[in-house]
Amino acid sequence: MTNRTLGRLARVNLRGIWATEASDFTPWLAREENLAVLSETLDMELELEAQEKAVGPFRADILCKDSGSDAWVLIENQLERTDHSHLGQLLTYASGLEAVTIIWIAARFNDEHRSTLDWLNKITDEDFRFFGLEVELWRIGDSPAAPKFNIVSKPNDWSRSVAQAARAIDEAELSGTRLMQRAYWSALNAVLDQAAGPVSGNRKPQARAWMGYPIGRSRFNLGTAMNAAKRQIRAELYIAGDDASAFFHLLHEQKDTIEPHSGLSG
Repeated sequence: MTNRTLGRLARVNLRGIWATEASDFTPWLAREENLAVLSETLDMELELEAQEKAVGPFRADILCKDSGSDAWVLIENQLERTDHSHLGQLLTYASGLEAVTIIWIAARFNDEHRSTLDWLNKITDEDFRFFGLEVELWRIGDSPAAPKFNIVSKPNDWSRSVAQAARAIDEAELSGTRLMQRAYWSALNAVLDQAAGPVSGNRKPQARAWMGYPIGRSRFNLGTAMNAAKRQIRAELYIAGDDASAFFHLLHEQKDTIEPHSGLSG
């Protein structure tokens, strides 16, 4: 048997990557490719509707729609241990929306706040659902930090069998456009894998107009999107963090070198 050296997972301090919730974590999570990570964790199809959306006297961090059910999904972020202030905001949001799924993301959940979400899921009807998630960052050696969401509280009826049944219904009702979108991303993923380049096609193809791909560098992500009506495909490089503007200008200085390799010249 060949001996293989394995790396060791090391936890990364959240504040080392996201200094603040409003300026760093929320914009990062609101990007399509990062919402996709959260979507996979929750078995949802989250599509961004708004950031810093006013709901009653507070402003919700992120407001989404679950495209599978067309239900509102409100996300509240906290890069510290949960507190009563954020819990109060969540209750205000629930009272301000007729039907909503609320996702509370925090570094750590106090037992009383976890129990409160479990209690809310028990006493409210199916129009309201509450999720509690802890966010972590991990890396191996010098690799870019990778996010991990852990569900610590969820609705009582939220099980894998329910989610699979919902997806089966959704699959049966996919429109021709959505079927085409999924087929296109599946074919693109196969081409990326065959090319064996820096962008991997190891992504689940989705029946939607966009896909996100990591490129192996922290705070840099590749987004792809289609416009079926105009028969157009575009690729976008997303740069996050305080140095995003500086990195953009460095790339712009190399514009004449980059474009001949991208097919964009002329």
